[in-house]
Amino acid sequence: MVRYKKGVFTDPRDSKQYKTVKIGEQTWLAENLNWKGTGVWYNNSPILGNAFGRLYTWKEALKAAPPGWHLPTDEEWQKLVNFAGGDRVAGEKLRAKDGWQGNGTDEFGFSALPGGFCLRGGIFYDVCNSGDWWCATGESPFAFERNMNNGDAGVYRDTQYEIYSFSVRLVKD
Repeated sequence: MVRYKKGVFTDPRDSKQYKTVKIGEQTWLAENLNWKGTGVWYNNSPILGNAFGRLYTWKEALKAAPPGWHLPTDEEWQKLVNFAGGDRVAGEKLRAKDGWQGNGTDEFGFSALPGGFCLRGGIFYDVCNSGDWWCATGESPFAFERNMNNGDAGVYRDTQYEIYSFSVRLVKD
């Protein structure tokens, strides 16, 4: 039984095409945003950038969405996590089948990848070990993020400094 519907979205700002997926009532990008208007590639590497998308500070992430899309709120992320079975198991179901230690089932076509993150000053960590995505919910100097880690089936919510750079998934308005 198919539990999602695939699609494609073309970003009008740079004509880049993104895979999309409708999960429940929400339509998400099925890959990390890679808009060159802001953000950095992991280790400033175009090869890693093409694989994992760009990493954005929270303020960059809030402004990075093309028309018709937005950075998901903490509540929108939780709706996705709940649809995929809850905090303890959704990570395994939302992770891509390849690219993770222990891999995921990609049961919903979300295809989450472990793109790592960047701390202030260009210090990069955890590519191929963790995936971290911003939520629109926050108050300077902190914001919420969602993360998945190798060897763990869960999806976690954490508060981070807005100056850190994480991946971005967008949800359709």
